[in-house]
Amino acid sequence: MSLDTPKRFDRIIAILIQLQSKRIIRASELAERFEVSERTIYRDIRTIEQCGVPIVSEAGVGYSIMDGYRLPPVMFTREEASSFVAAQKLMEKFTDESMGKYFESAMYKLKSVLRGSEKDWVAALENQVFISPSQELFNKDVPNALEVILESIAEQKQVKLNYQSFGAESPSQRKIEPVGIFHENGFWYLMAWCHLRQEYRQFRTDRIQTICRLEDAFTKEHGNISDHLERPKENDRNESIVKILVDREIARFMSSGKKFYGLIEERFEGDRVEMTFRTEIDCRGFTRWFMMFADYAEIIEPASFRENVRELAEQILESVSQPALHS
Repeated sequence: MSLDTPKRFDRIIAILIQLQSKRIIRASELAERFEVSERTIYRDIRTIEQCGVPIVSEAGVGYSIMDGYRLPPVMFTREEASSFVAAQKLMEKFTDESMGKYFESAMYKLKSVLRGSEKDWVAALENQVFISPSQELFNKDVPNALEVILESIAEQKQVKLNYQSFGAESPSQRKIEPVGIFHENGFWYLMAWCHLRQEYRQFRTDRIQTICRLEDAFTKEHGNISDHLERPKENDRNESIVKILVDREIARFMSSGKKFYGLIEERFEGDRVEMTFRTEIDCRGFTRWFMMFADYAEIIEPASFRENVRELAEQILESVSQPALHS
């Protein structure tokens, strides 16, 4: 027997599982995943066909299993079963109520195909994993927000929502074309084309007051969400480049905030760290964050940020210098 035979067998089984998991899959995707040539994938597909699995292929499109054909349930390893526990706990806390119920139903189906020993393994772990998000990720009054967003993306249909922007006195009505969702700095965000603003905007999911899907189709192609997240923020006209020097011992306590405030570069210089931010310094948020460690830091540029810090420090000094008022 060739030494490559077991490896090829495992790959063929994995290809068969992937064919069941997607409607269409390209040979190039499979070749990239298994780190083999497309010619090797073609041979593996022929082997699967010779075993009686009806595979439909279309040049330039990809491969799929013929509709109506069903394979026996997939068996999971104990390690794969363990991953279900972590996934379930994350879905319970990081999705809205509607999507969480769908996942719970899916988990029952997954657990139903586990062998007895794997079921015991999962049961032993379920009560030993706890996840507590630091923020409310969804508005409890809108239990199906994530479901509507994902349906909209899949079916290319517009969405109408009432959105409470930060600092606004009342919600505004928006008609949007969702591009995708992403989790960053403790919150879920929706990237979408906003018809009101006529540009791509980010909407924090916990600020969505109402949401409903429309029958209007998308008016444009939006591409992948990763393209939008990597795109320079051309519309952030109020942002400035800020450079600071921070003691290395203090810098390690700043990890939770520096990305939130737009860290774009970090360089070590002896016992200090030079940090470069692209941030909005006219807003007091970044200034107040800097003040938490200002006695261990130095502002390199710009001078306007140094002035903002000085003004805030003077206001704080004046406030604490006033005698307390007792009723």
